[in-house]
Amino acid sequence: MNNSSMAPMGMAVTPHHLASESALAVLRAGGNAIEAMVAAAASIAVVYPHMNGLGGDGFWLIVPPRGEPVAIDAGGPAGSLATFDFYRDEALIPHRGAMSALTVAGTVAGWAEALSLSAEMGYPRLPLSSLLADAIRYAADGMPVSLSQEQASRAKFSELAGRVDFARVFFPHREIPLAGSRFTQPRLAETLIALAEQGLDSFYRGPVAAGMAQEMKAIGMPVTAADLAAYRARRRAPLRLAHGKGELFNLAPPTQGLVSLAILGITDRLSMAAQSETQTIHRIVEATKLAFALRDEVITDPAHLACDPDALLAPAFLDGLARRVDAERAAPWGSMLAPGDTVWMGTVDSSGLAVSFIQSIYHEFGSGVVLPKSGILWQNRGAAFSLEPGHLRALAPGKYPFHTLNPAAAKLHDGRVMVYGAMGGDGQPQTQAAIFTRHIMQGMPLQQAVNAPRWLLGRTWGQATDTLKLEGRFSGATFDALRALGHEVESLPDFSEAVGHAGAIVRHTNGMLEGAFDPRSNGSAAGF
Repeated sequence: MNNSSMAPMGMAVTPHHLASESALAVLRAGGNAIEAMVAAAASIAVVYPHMNGLGGDGFWLIVPPRGEPVAIDAGGPAGSLATFDFYRDEALIPHRGAMSALTVAGTVAGWAEALSLSAEMGYPRLPLSSLLADAIRYAADGMPVSLSQEQASRAKFSELAGRVDFARVFFPHREIPLAGSRFTQPRLAETLIALAEQGLDSFYRGPVAAGMAQEMKAIGMPVTAADLAAYRARRRAPLRLAHGKGELFNLAPPTQGLVSLAILGITDRLSMAAQSETQTIHRIVEATKLAFALRDEVITDPAHLACDPDALLAPAFLDGLARRVDAERAAPWGSMLAPGDTVWMGTVDSSGLAVSFIQSIYHEFGSGVVLPKSGILWQNRGAAFSLEPGHLRALAPGKYPFHTLNPAAAKLHDGRVMVYGAMGGDGQPQTQAAIFTRHIMQGMPLQQAVNAPRWLLGRTWGQATDTLKLEGRFSGATFDALRALGHEVESLPDFSEAVGHAGAIVRHTNGMLEGAFDPRSNGSAAGF
């Protein structure tokens, strides 16, 4: 499929078609793009549980029809008990278990903050119960297991089957749930019903929070009732890049939004419009290496930043980085971070309000810790902290961890507005660059730009190599040409989840909405 979906009144793009339909139902009922996104976020937390959930974090980039974009940082900090002494017997923070579930889950607070912003903008409000209705039904009555969930379950069965509370939910009858089989989460349904009745604040300062705090204490997590009660999502000014095609926006630290903008800022200076496939990949990869070096030197909790990230997007600074790109030779470089699992989703309504959103539990199935009574699977985002004193990302109670999550948006000089993004840890900024370059710089149709074969510089799950990995649909000549430039190249399957699930929505100047979803996912672009 190379044709985008077009619609005049509303558009939703998500990596699971049921979440797209939840958003579309809200738009049809007169809800706005923010409300539609809350509905999609709740549904996808249920139907794509290996990649995101209520126990994770979320980040919003909201572009109003008039005025400046607004970012919402709904990433949670380390719990008050997450001290060096708590990990005194560990060399690294574990990736599974109670010790990996060390940060507050922020995404529900992000939903609440976004809905508050919607009300401040003057939009009428739909009842919260209607926004959560689909998610409640899918959790209570069941939904079909996706192939992605089956594959993730199969890959992680030996690692997670021994965790009793986890296995009770995700490996019923100690079996891997097969694609198309009915999957229910009754405890999670009860929690969603409680939130619909009590309000989203109950997750942090109400009966839902009280119950979760008791569970977390019993499990041995370093997050307390007081940590939940103190948490609120934060509105932030997004980072912005002056680009030849328009103004581009992304999230500020502790996310790697700086990386995504830096890559596009560097390549804006490299004459991308007329480049061959080989040179397009090569130049974006070389820009990626420079941007990741910035990330590893700079990005941490905003309270601990050593420099202003806006200064790293200044034209003179980007000019200097662009001069370091050798069009004839790949630069050497170090290792990448571990991959992560996430969902990106976009919504745009008839008023022109546009939302770019990401929700995540970090690794597949997060920490593997399921709160047995509330049914919530907790993230392991805190594994991004270091246990090395003095490290840029050293652990401290109340400190915010580094995040790969970074939803993107652009206001183009020709009047179009674009929201776009991807899942996939280190792959997110690379995929954003691929889609933006192909569609905006090189004129490739939107759906084709998402479908086209992609690449990943770095490691995928289960691999220790930080090579340049290309989907197998690239020609042999492209593989050979990249090797000749000095890249260590490996092949992926033709359509690989390793390069992430991407999506995009463009609002054209005549008000028409164009959506593109990723065939690597179970998603859709749904409009009316």
